[in-house]
Amino acid sequence: MRLKNRVAMITGAGGPMGRAIALRFAEEGANLVLTDISERRLEETKQILTVLKKDVIAVRSNVLNYDEVKSVVANAYTHMDKIDILINVVGGIRSQPMNQSILEIDGDRWDDTMALNMKGSVNCIQLVAPQMIKGQYGKIVNISSIGFAGEAGLSDYGAAKAGVASLTKTAAIELSPYVNVNCIAPGIIQTSITTRMEQSELESYRNQTLTGRLGEPIDIANTALFLSNEESRNITGQIIAVSGGISPHL
Repeated sequence: MRLKNRVAMITGAGGPMGRAIALRFAEEGANLVLTDISERRLEETKQILTVLKKDVIAVRSNVLNYDEVKSVVANAYTHMDKIDILINVVGGIRSQPMNQSILEIDGDRWDDTMALNMKGSVNCIQLVAPQMIKGQYGKIVNISSIGFAGEAGLSDYGAAKAGVASLTKTAAIELSPYVNVNCIAPGIIQTSITTRMEQSELESYRNQTLTGRLGEPIDIANTALFLSNEESRNITGQIIAVSGGISPHL
């Protein structure tokens, strides 16, 4: 049990990646503080976890709202007394069409993508990290994307995910030596986003990988588990690509 007696807060816990991380952490003994913007999806995750008989707090929130995150964190401290691990999953791109030239993206789309991918992580770190420092222990994992290296049609998303990578490195410096802060950069993961992509686009990406496969939520969950336990105690400020061998860089 690599996370026995640890308390992990996971945002976006109703989505495929967040749910996979919650389940994997529960299997390793963690008690969980879960949040998601969707009450229905959050409750579905909680019901699955009750089978494992783990302590679970599930509080619906929009992590882009500082006060709502504050309520989630206060609830966690009241019922579990601490948060050892923070997994910032919330992110993505909401706009349609998904691919749009930098010459056509309007200000509203740009601002929405930046906020969706960065603001929630900043809110959560600001509210959780002080207690981690006080307790001299903490693990924070952010979710970026290999798209941070830049990709045609996704200038807003790539820039936002580059921001997440940079935020990770800054936080690792500022929160040292007691808090490890790392970042996972997934390739294309088989979630709802793949249903919005052309089959030819998916096949083109698959052909770029060395493994010949798309990623699955469990791949992200296993990496988050490694970065959240003592096996990775000397790893901080790193960006781990989970992308079938595609190596992003600026």
